[in-house]
Amino acid sequence: MVKGISRQVIVVKSPDPELFEQAIFILRADALGREGVSDRTILRQARLAAGSYLPNAGKGRKRPLFYGAAAGAAGMALLWLLTVLL
Repeated sequence: MVKGISRQVIVVKSPDPELFEQAIFILRADALGREGVSDRTILRQARLAAGSYLPNAGKGRKRPLFYGAAAGAAGMALLWLLTVLL
């Protein structure tokens, strides 16, 4: 908890609410005082930073979990069948 200090924040809503609800960015104290930095520029950079995490979130999981469970169950059934018959 910080007492006595005021900070400016940017809250960006997620384009994919399944993974994230929102991203919160705390602005540097000198961010708005810089030349050429507008509110629109800050918001655009915050959206780019938040969006850069979403494309990689689902990589590696191309098939739903159900198919893996079904394949495991089928494999166990086949193994059981082979042990019973032999």
